[in-house]
Amino acid sequence: MGTLVLIRHGQSQWNLDNRFTGWVDVPLTDAGRAEARRGAQLIRQLRFDRAFTSKLQRAQETLRIVLESIGQPEVPVEANLALNERHYGALQGLNKAETAKRFGEEQVTLWRRSYDIPPPNDRTELNPEGMSESLKDTAARTLPYVHAAILPLVKQGRTVLVAAHGNSLRSIVMDLDRLTREQVLELNLATGAPIVYEMDPQGRILNKTVHALPHETAPEE
Repeated sequence: MGTLVLIRHGQSQWNLDNRFTGWVDVPLTDAGRAEARRGAQLIRQLRFDRAFTSKLQRAQETLRIVLESIGQPEVPVEANLALNERHYGALQGLNKAETAKRFGEEQVTLWRRSYDIPPPNDRTELNPEGMSESLKDTAARTLPYVHAAILPLVKQGRTVLVAAHGNSLRSIVMDLDRLTREQVLELNLATGAPIVYEMDPQGRILNKTVHALPHETAPEE
């Protein structure tokens, strides 16, 4: 039996500021670092063989804190852009409440919560390449990497930790739990709270445990 642990990074500075973050490389807050330490205690009994994270510092720092907190800083780590947060396009850096006033609550909700409608991709200082991603787009880059690099290790009986982001992890949970596009829109992942999957060699889920920390779920980024 293999074990896969997913953990969303702790609170970031832009989570605290209520700003769209996406690929902007913002740090954790002190509260976010504390969340990572508390989350680590919920999985301290596990011995990890490998760990994976994104190219963004808030996920990498969360992973470092978790591994150090459970006394396993030597675990091999691979960082890949495939695990990055969803790219929020021209919304990156904007305050969410102010954006809703500007474009209307209904339109912003559509950009944030629909499955296949991306945010506007206007070129801005924080989006010079004019990118943007829907959740569907995020899954399209995240899942091939997960199936090629991560799940084979779990099927071999390894214990693997993935520290990433609200939307990249939502796409993984959607795939593992076989959620519909309607169901995944209601899925919210708490910062710093581990989700533990136990799987057989065929990749079938034998058990799933969703841990909770004593805080409210932070919004997606």
